[in-house]
Amino acid sequence: MADGQGQQGGGADKVLDIKTADIKAAAPVFQEQGKKLSDALTKLITTLDDLGKPWGKDDAGKDFEALYSPKQKHIEQKAGILVLGLVSIHEALNDLSDGHVDNEQLIKGMFTKLKPGEDPGHGGHGGNGGKGGK
Repeated sequence: MADGQGQQGGGADKVLDIKTADIKAAAPVFQEQGKKLSDALTKLITTLDDLGKPWGKDDAGKDFEALYSPKQKHIEQKAGILVLGLVSIHEALNDLSDGHVDNEQLIKGMFTKLKPGEDPGHGGHGGNGGKGGK
């Protein structure tokens, strides 16, 4: 492992290679899947409620009811938590992308050498070394 250290992710000069476009592209997938899971959960709940107990009174139906009925609300709640989790991942990825851009600008400002009086051009991030304005 020592031979390849620093070589992962595209080269020895890169520690992290995070592309905001990749983050922004992944975010909607979580929202879309959260919506699909929510729709499926809603359909499951409403269909079973409308059907009553469609599994029948035979031994298999009784076995299913004995296992499913006491846990039905618990299953529905846990699936609802999954929906919220997927939606929150979507939101978090968008926030991460925005924060990554801000962080990149901040880091560039910290490691860019500016000539006295030169504007860093980062919308107020950084400065001119505390030497005052124009």
